[in-house]
Amino acid sequence: MTDVHRTVDAIWKMESARIVAALTRMVRDVGVAEELAQDALVAALERWPESGIPDNPGAWLTTVAKRRAIDHIRRDRRLAEHGETLAHELAERQRLDGDGDGGVDHNLESAESTDPVSEQDDVLRLMFVSCHSVLSTEARVALTLRLLGGLTASEIARAFLTAEPLIARRIATAKRTLTEKRVPFELPDGAELTERLASVLEVVYLIFNEGYSATSGDDLMRPGLCLEALRLGRLLARSVPDEAEVHGLVALMEVHASRTTARTGPAGEPVPLHMQNRGRWDPLLIRRGFEAMLRARAAGTPGQPGPYVLQAAIAICHAQARTAEETDWVRISGLYAALARLLPTAVVRLNQAVAVGMADSPAAGLALVDTLTPDPALRDYHLLPGVRGDLLLRLGRGEEARREFERAALLTRNAAERAYLTRRAEAIPVGDASTPTFGEAIDAFLAQDRLAPATARSYGQTLWRLRLTLGVGMPLTSLTADQIAGAFRLLWGGVAASTWNRHRAAVRAFAAWVHTPDLDATIPQRMPRRRRAPAPVPAPVLPGTAWPGGVEAPLRERTLWTLLHESGSTVTALLALNVQDLDLPERRACRADRRSDRRGAWITWRSKTAALLSELLDGRTQGPVFLTDRRPGPARAGLLSVADACPQTGRGRLSYERAEFLCKTATGHTLRQLRDWDGEGDQDREGDQDGEGDQDGDRDGDGTEP
Repeated sequence: MTDVHRTVDAIWKMESARIVAALTRMVRDVGVAEELAQDALVAALERWPESGIPDNPGAWLTTVAKRRAIDHIRRDRRLAEHGETLAHELAERQRLDGDGDGGVDHNLESAESTDPVSEQDDVLRLMFVSCHSVLSTEARVALTLRLLGGLTASEIARAFLTAEPLIARRIATAKRTLTEKRVPFELPDGAELTERLASVLEVVYLIFNEGYSATSGDDLMRPGLCLEALRLGRLLARSVPDEAEVHGLVALMEVHASRTTARTGPAGEPVPLHMQNRGRWDPLLIRRGFEAMLRARAAGTPGQPGPYVLQAAIAICHAQARTAEETDWVRISGLYAALARLLPTAVVRLNQAVAVGMADSPAAGLALVDTLTPDPALRDYHLLPGVRGDLLLRLGRGEEARREFERAALLTRNAAERAYLTRRAEAIPVGDASTPTFGEAIDAFLAQDRLAPATARSYGQTLWRLRLTLGVGMPLTSLTADQIAGAFRLLWGGVAASTWNRHRAAVRAFAAWVHTPDLDATIPQRMPRRRRAPAPVPAPVLPGTAWPGGVEAPLRERTLWTLLHESGSTVTALLALNVQDLDLPERRACRADRRSDRRGAWITWRSKTAALLSELLDGRTQGPVFLTDRRPGPARAGLLSVADACPQTGRGRLSYERAEFLCKTATGHTLRQLRDWDGEGDQDREGDQDGEGDQDGDRDGDGTEP
């Protein structure tokens, strides 16, 4: 990358949010605004290497981008005049015209004018749009970094250690969602402002936390994300100076960021808070944190601090102590208690346990931690066994502490933390090395040759999860059935019976192999629930109606039932009828029965069927009488024989199952019940037999005659 390109990149990161925000106000579409801004960036990359960087590069980019936007709006207006623009774009153009002073022409004239207050409002609007609740949390974070941080998809992907195409898709989907949901580019007010602001603060804090304690990768921190979150937080504080929680978040981030250089050792290993060299904490950031805290207190309601203000107060307590020993843990414990009442999440209560362990005793902290172990939210959170290991070590229970550190090392995805926790575990002497551990026994069990690969893989999934929960270093002889059952319920308590029993089978096999058959004694087998479809409720039968249920049914179903009822034939025989088999004047059809003894039999009907059949056939001369609703898809079309498809419509023959479903849905009765219907239809048949029914001739039991 050349020096010019680096300069352009730096300028873009500083100016992109303001430019995209201004363009969004003009075109009212975040996706279009970003594309137009990118056009301006491309123009800069093309011209600046030859012409040199202008005196005010930000204004140059803004002017070019706004001219692109004006061209876009003019093009849309021309398309609208020709009736090719969407309705909402017409409304948008009218709104722009309604802004007065000549609409687009006004925008053109004012393209180079700048209003700092308006620009700041635009950036704030863009922040609220990027963090809108219609987007997922991951999408909000990615879109915020893209639009307000000026980061490319590859830069965001590197920051979060994920694939660039995934981030690109996430951003594209987010922009499309904003457009489809018609999210307005307006500042909310009142209660909506508070609700939307909470979402914005959450996104900013998520970005900061990912930079402050990376969830995965080799490095403990990603300072770039911390700086970006700080920049967004400061920008937000300038835009909404009367919101205490915004200043509280800024104070929290400033103080935490001040510890950056002291949080890692020479090899990048993490250094716990109480072991950090506080002389390396950045005094400028601490002072900024204190100032933000003062602004939060001035803006907030006395005695009613919010979650971010409380967390900032805790950070301030740490910053005020010159050494770890001088830390006011009693005050911090009280602040965590207040925070837990306001924000009773599992992570907050875990932090409260640490404070209680320091303010009161390790036993008190451990008691609080033990109440959190069944919480599914902390099931894979490595800090839970990490904190528990710390407290156990302070209580002199080294063997248990070692197993907790080992478990924490297995759970974390960050290489620096894993190495740190592994060293802590290895620093604790092993008790009885002659007894195999739970982890060693599992490895030996899965290594058996008699286990099929699929079985070994299935057993391994179960036992690996148990090993993560119980710890690899636990001596096998100290493992109890209650410990296994507790971990089992925590991991798979809410799964289906089949999944539960599969995991149970793995534990049973392992228990038998280690000759401790009672190890699974408290894990009962679950019986699968058999779901029964609710029985269809028969539709009420109105007296005097020919069609059971008296409901409006399609012509095809009414014809089938009437034919079924009048002929008394089988459903299979009727559905096999072809148009060319019918003898409409004689009201009969040659039965398409493959059995030789039935060949030549006739199906007969009377006047009602005759009228319905004429209407149903509608001039067709070939193909099945009863057809499906639509033509088959390309994959199925080739499976149909010529005899089972209508040459005119391409639709296939109606199947027995489909006919049964349709008639039962309409009437609540099966086809057999409909054929034997003993209602008004039978009365009609009797009437026909008395009158015109004589023309049908004699019928055998299934409506055929030789």
